[in-house]
Amino acid sequence: MNISNNVRNLSAQAMIDIAPQFALIDDIAQMNTEKVLGAFQHRRVSDVCFNETTGYGYNDRGREVLDQLYGDMMGTDAALVRAGFVNGTHAITAALFAALRPGDTLLSATSAPYDTLRGVIGITGVHRGSLREYGILYSQVALDAAGKPDFAAIAQAIDADNSVSAVFIQRSRGYSQRPALTVAEIGQIVDIAHRRNLTVIVDNCYGEFTETIEPGSVGADLIAGSLIKNPGGGIAPAGGYVAGREDLVEAAAFRLTAPGIGAECGATLGVNRLLFQGLFMAPHVTAQAMKTAVFCARLFELLGYKTSPGSQDMRSDIIQTVELGSPELLQKFCRGIQMGAPVDSFVTPEPWDMPGYDCPVIMAAGAFIQGASIELSADAPLREPYRAYLQGGITFESGKLGIMLAASAMERTP
Repeated sequence: MNISNNVRNLSAQAMIDIAPQFALIDDIAQMNTEKVLGAFQHRRVSDVCFNETTGYGYNDRGREVLDQLYGDMMGTDAALVRAGFVNGTHAITAALFAALRPGDTLLSATSAPYDTLRGVIGITGVHRGSLREYGILYSQVALDAAGKPDFAAIAQAIDADNSVSAVFIQRSRGYSQRPALTVAEIGQIVDIAHRRNLTVIVDNCYGEFTETIEPGSVGADLIAGSLIKNPGGGIAPAGGYVAGREDLVEAAAFRLTAPGIGAECGATLGVNRLLFQGLFMAPHVTAQAMKTAVFCARLFELLGYKTSPGSQDMRSDIIQTVELGSPELLQKFCRGIQMGAPVDSFVTPEPWDMPGYDCPVIMAAGAFIQGASIELSADAPLREPYRAYLQGGITFESGKLGIMLAASAMERTP
């Protein structure tokens, strides 16, 4: 592979520097694996759960057990796990509509949400079927100077507006530089919201299995995410989940299918085994992605770039950012990541006007599952400070090589 000697030498140093972080990640993976294995045993998973259903999909034992497993993992009463969710945004949308009614106000406790959710809420664009079109209002609380939740301001915003009925929390950073929220920080927001009996909805994308508990364990009422990120273990071919309070999960199921039908229908068409196997693998695969992110942070720190999180920082999602400072270096970085992919390594990523975003975005991803963020990928909006957002790596060894190829590509002249 076209990896420079300089990058190889710095990578060796990086591996020495991050050994303590790797040990901590391994400990988290071990505890989460014990939790998953215990749940599989408790729910009596058998090969019957992998059977295919068609048509209406009535009496799908595997679908029912998988829902129970996700409830166990998320610390909630119920869950809805379906390949029919097209992405995380779709699952989060179902959760939002489950909790909100016309005249309600949704309060975002973590400033503006991720780009694709802004159209769902009605912050940007004029999209038929948005929350705004249904008469659901929106407000947000800015983060504090350190990029953390401003707990006092959240409490003040709740007390000042009686129409606020639900609080939204985005766990991961999205296209921002603020740190991911820890589960403990999510719990603090939950406590504030529950003083007025408000519903708390958590976008859990990129965060699953990065800690030993999930937001449901600290009282979140609804949690949603994507199966082609952490919980799918790099095996799930599509889908998403909503977990939480039983009545709210049922309402989300009514949004996914139809009122009165909900979770009782929906053929699984032979994907059950992949979803079970992906969940079983998820703690280990998430650990591989976290190691890849830590390695990236340390290597690029040694190369003189600003990274977030830093290589020694605590993590609550799998996203790693590298501030590259120019569009040329940003594109070289993404093209280097693409060269490290097992699929489409020969493709050259180019910026394009991707639906749901307000500027051209460059994306590098050579994945077995199209768009799978748990597989090594990098993307970035082409705007200052030209920051790359890297995530994934279903094996650390391959993720490490992808990072080294990206660093080497940046060393080469055009």
